[in-house]
Amino acid sequence: MKKLITSLMICVAVALFTTPNAFADDQKTSAELKVEAKQAKINEVADETLQNLFKENAKAKDLYDKAVGWAVFDNTKVAFGLSGGGGNGVAVDKATGKKTYMKMGTAGVGLGLGVNKYQVVFLFQDEGTMNNFVEKGWQADASATAAAGKNAADAKTDFSNGLAIYQLTEKGLMLNADIAGTKYWKNDNLNE
Repeated sequence: MKKLITSLMICVAVALFTTPNAFADDQKTSAELKVEAKQAKINEVADETLQNLFKENAKAKDLYDKAVGWAVFDNTKVAFGLSGGGGNGVAVDKATGKKTYMKMGTAGVGLGLGVNKYQVVFLFQDEGTMNNFVEKGWQADASATAAAGKNAADAKTDFSNGLAIYQLTEKGLMLNADIAGTKYWKNDNLNE
């Protein structure tokens, strides 16, 4: 009888000491699942955006094939005199397949009213350009425009300063899309 009581007390003690850890593991798993779900959504949008770009501009596919890596961002911009926006994206090193999840943000002043959703595609000519973009972040200046579109199929035939940049909206590829004033940086919440 003493052995039975001792065994039961040991079982209760083990259960009490391990239960908090079991709950912590469940919470960690839940947090990990949320991160994985967000990553999966970003990856899905990126893949779809690349396919749309290639359908609209064969020269973009040629540059993609030459690129060492790429990044795609899904953005929303709101303008009511002042404008601001934000979004998420992923940068991918083609040689290793490594994905770095990133954020973007933009703000400005100007005439405008409404909400715009668009995607931006970056193609990186070399490792140095890609590493700087991913590791240090990137600020688009006034000269950072995406020259592409059906009416300018020949406009984007090579990299400029190590980058090729395209902007797509629901209406398709933008001609002379402007991303000036936009900042890109790593999303610490989605990377290991």
